Amino acid sequence: MAIPINKSTFAPQKGSHDGEMVDTRDLKSLDHLDDRAGSSPARGTKNQRYFMKKETILLISAATLMTFTSCSKLGELSADNFTVTPNPLETQKGVVPATINGHFPEKYMKKKAVVTVVPELRYSNGAVEKGTTATFQGESVRGNDQTINYRMGGNYTMKTSFAYAGDNKAEMYLTFDARIGNKKMEVPAIKVADGIVATSELYKRTILSTQAAVAPDAYQRITKKKLDANIKFLIQQATLRKSELKNNSVQEFVKMLKQINNDREKLNLENIEVSAYASPDGGFNINDKLAGERQKVSEKYVNQELKKINIDAPVDAKYTAQDWEGFQQLVKASNIQDKEVILRVLSMYKDPQEREQQIKNISSAFRELADGILPELRRARLTINYETIGRSDDQILEQLKADPAKLSIEEILYGATLKSTTDEKKEVYLTAAKVYPNDYRAYNNIAALEFERGNYAAAKEYLLKIKSLPEANANLGLLALKDGDIATAERYIASATDANGLAEIMGNLNLAKGNYAQAEEDFAEVYSNSAVLAQILNHDYVSAAVTLKYIQNLDATSEYLRALMSARMNNNDDAAEALREAIKKDASLAKYAANDIELQKIEK
Repeated sequence: MAIPINKSTFAPQKGSHDGEMVDTRDLKSLDHLDDRAGSSPARGTKNQRYFMKKETILLISAATLMTFTSCSKLGELSADNFTVTPNPLETQKGVVPATINGHFPEKYMKKKAVVTVVPELRYSNGAVEKGTTATFQGESVRGNDQTINYRMGGNYTMKTSFAYAGDNKAEMYLTFDARIGNKKMEVPAIKVADGIVATSELYKRTILSTQAAVAPDAYQRITKKKLDANIKFLIQQATLRKSELKNNSVQEFVKMLKQINNDREKLNLENIEVSAYASPDGGFNINDKLAGERQKVSEKYVNQELKKINIDAPVDAKYTAQDWEGFQQLVKASNIQDKEVILRVLSMYKDPQEREQQIKNISSAFRELADGILPELRRARLTINYETIGRSDDQILEQLKADPAKLSIEEILYGATLKSTTDEKKEVYLTAAKVYPNDYRAYNNIAALEFERGNYAAAKEYLLKIKSLPEANANLGLLALKDGDIATAERYIASATDANGLAEIMGNLNLAKGNYAQAEEDFAEVYSNSAVLAQILNHDYVSAAVTLKYIQNLDATSEYLRALMSARMNNNDDAAEALREAIKKDASLAKYAANDIELQKIEK
């Protein structure tokens, strides 16, 4: 910046040592001065002194100008002074973050200078978005910003981010608000990054092929069941008492055998188990013989009952001489005063005789054991193992046509899975909602069908009818993710604990949040476009290739992901082939691919 000079400042004043005044106007014509000088030595000396003064004045003026100029300007900065990571920029969680490492060269930052670095994202349509700024100051400035040494220069790191606006060809510039004192300095803007990789934003597209959470039915055509009966024996006896054979559990045992025999289409007898026991007191040899006899009489009784109703079934019989396991379970469940002492004895001593003796030594407790615990262990347990057989698939479909009200909710929900088209499934779910209006699984599953169809408003309408269901919360979260509302999605999904299919929806949430490793883990058992995207973003291209092979219906998004994966692996021919297939299935991808930084080198 030029400093104006007052000519009189440098003109000799009256009273100078040579007794002469020189008007600065005389400097305009040096030729006239030469003429006046003539050949007189005295005049020549005077002229020499004059020219020496003039040269001194000019040198001082030039030095002063250079000094003021160098102290009052900031030079240009180069792109070499900055490194941006990543470059090209890359989206994450809906924003474009960047880390800028900068360097102020030596003797750049004047001591009274203040420079604010302003990152800008300049879009192809001319719009500009400013990022987070950082301010730096010279050594003589009193402030709280980072100080940069004038002689040494300095390095700095700043972070910024921009909202992603869908323009992958945006460029990042650094602009500068620079001042020395109160004077604004002009420092030209510098381009530091070119383009945005927006592959992570594809989750909004891959999520459209995600399987919404379907509330499952609990229908099982064949269900294994069991029924137990207990027969008690008197101490040191193995006789079946009539009173015991008339107890409720034994009567239910006999009744179930008859029911199985009378309804063999719906019930199937697998086997009967007979387990006889003796209590731990009295010595092993006596109890071993006693338990064996109890097994024989109980097994004989079961065979007699089977013969009465003319049904064949295997009878598996066994006995336990000293039922220490049953003894321990009953003691734990009891209110015996010395319960903890007895349990400690059982844990300390493994020998049956030593155990029995130590417990008998606890005289007060042993009486309680003899009256309340040991009689319960002198027993035989009879167990019927059988199966219930429900309606077959054909029977359920026939009943749906005839009168669905005669079906259970589980049978109707299962019936929907037997239908082949979306419309047929929806019709069955509507029937379930009508017959069982308080079971919200039908509404949720209709919403899942609407999501699959792309009818997102209809899906949400059905979900909002549901008062409480984990799958409904999971699906509301899925809809929020589709709209890019990660916060709302996270709130809904947090209330979807134990929802069927939650892992896949959690994977999409972590994908949107930028947690690519966790997303890949969530998708461990899932073969979907979202799973492929998570693997690509996690740089696991081998797994991405495997997942693509197992996706049942490859769509345009699948092919586009294959193009991205191949491009990253430098398989440009495969990438080009996949891209052409993607555009063939969805023409709108041609425009998207034209702006995709990752596919710039791929023939479209």
